[in-house]
Amino acid sequence: MIRYALTRAALLLVGLFVASVLIFLSLRVLPGDVAQLIAGSEGTPAQVAAIRESLGLNEPAITQYFGWIGGVLTGDLGSSLLTGSSVATELAQKAQVTVPLGILALTIALIISVPLGVLSALRRGRPGGTALSVASQALAAVPVVWAGMMLVVVFAVWLGWLPAQGFPRDGWAEPGAALRALILPALTIGVVEGAMLLRFVRSATLQAIGQDYVRTAAAKGLTRTTALLRHGLPNVGLSVITVLGLQVAGIVVGAVVIEQLFTLPGIGRMLVTDVGNRDLPKVQGELLVLTGFVLLVGFLVDLLHRLIDPRQRES
Repeated sequence: MIRYALTRAALLLVGLFVASVLIFLSLRVLPGDVAQLIAGSEGTPAQVAAIRESLGLNEPAITQYFGWIGGVLTGDLGSSLLTGSSVATELAQKAQVTVPLGILALTIALIISVPLGVLSALRRGRPGGTALSVASQALAAVPVVWAGMMLVVVFAVWLGWLPAQGFPRDGWAEPGAALRALILPALTIGVVEGAMLLRFVRSATLQAIGQDYVRTAAAKGLTRTTALLRHGLPNVGLSVITVLGLQVAGIVVGAVVIEQLFTLPGIGRMLVTDVGNRDLPKVQGELLVLTGFVLLVGFLVDLLHRLIDPRQRES
């Protein structure tokens, strides 16, 4: 197991290195010039050139890359070209919104998908199972922005239960207000991601029902539901854990869109703003942290899968 973990950790580091190169190179082909943005519309070419020189933008790309990645290795993600603020500090501040949003969304997705996915499989061929299957397929195809707008209309405009946009100025100093501000965004992501996960849970449950050990347990007098709950759910859980790694990536992407829609001061909204301002050090740091988080989740899912599944340990 230790050998496997070290191998996966090495692959994680290689993945991070490749991601850093791709992030750095892709940002260099974006149109626009941050030096011109700082100088303003009235800035002269000489002033723009002086700003570029002071920011180190005239240095060769390879020098800029190694300067950036060297700082990352020491925990320094760089500073904003526009404000001079620390990228790591701003990420930590914005994560106080994005991380709780992601946790809430994932919790909602699991609450929706696991019980309803198992129920849909057990009721296969019946009206209830068919309705759940059709509903999950329809919700999985719904754009997250449209889902968010519909939820705002129902819960914020019609019922007036939840705020439509914004986040408390004092953040989590007002925990009740902060949590209320995150409910609709989390519900938006959780419903769409939960619908997609429900289909995987249903498929894994149907596969477990068809296994010999479940049929044998049922033949010994257990009901199909009891046999599945006692003997089939571990295999269903393995499938869910595997898919959760992909779901986390979907939640990260969804957070970028949803934070814009609900005007939440999180990492996703900051990322969109910084791309527009062409603040390369901030964008690089944000993308690298998000990519590293997704890769880390995949690494942990692999380890957890191997720990739980004895077949993988034996192989």
